[in-house]
Amino acid sequence: MAEQHSPLTQFEIATWIPIRIGDLDVSFTNSSAFMILAILGASAMMILSVRSRALVPSRWQLIAEICYSFIAKMVSDTVGKEGKPYFPFVFSLFMFVLFGNMLGLIPYSFTYTSHIVITFAMAGFIFLTVTTVAIFRHGFKFFGFFLPEGVPMIMAPLLIPIEIISYLSRPISLSVRLFANMMAGHTLLKVVAGFVVPMGIFGFIPIAGLVAVTGLELLIAFLQAYIFAILTCIYINDAVHMH
Repeated sequence: MAEQHSPLTQFEIATWIPIRIGDLDVSFTNSSAFMILAILGASAMMILSVRSRALVPSRWQLIAEICYSFIAKMVSDTVGKEGKPYFPFVFSLFMFVLFGNMLGLIPYSFTYTSHIVITFAMAGFIFLTVTTVAIFRHGFKFFGFFLPEGVPMIMAPLLIPIEIISYLSRPISLSVRLFANMMAGHTLLKVVAGFVVPMGIFGFIPIAGLVAVTGLELLIAFLQAYIFAILTCIYINDAVHMH
């Protein structure tokens, strides 16, 4: 009974459609379902919101235009004109993380961004993509990234290992930041909600706390999507401009 009421049960992966290919388990899970739901939700919002292209935008069209302009400005300010080809990638990434975070705030839903395997897969893909772009654009000059110009060669044995470790740690820090924030926030929501019924007539106290924490989580859901996107832009800037 205690396990059923554990605040961590909300993060359990549940198999909805079991699928096995040999020894490989590729079952359709609740995590898969909510990732598809996030993609469909984000796509539907963008397509339906701008379909009419009204001179006086509707509420949904305004939201879609704000999201588009917000990410376009982020990419432009961070990477410059050369960042334009990467806008679709950053925008899709931002919407995927944002919708995943927001959907997770719905009661009895599932937050796939609270799983390190999901966030690390995204961060790993970003890392490999950015590294590939840097190597194709700059060739062997890419390795100069680990020894900035003007640094005395005597410092190279110390500085190069530090820079390499720092570079390789990017996907770890990027994934852990998102995973830890979403998991901690949703755990807190579950803990606070657990006090409502046991406190009886005084249940309004945890309810007030639940409302406050939910408001904070809404802000964090957007903020974490923004941080994930802006750090991706910074990594792309490093790959494009080598600094």
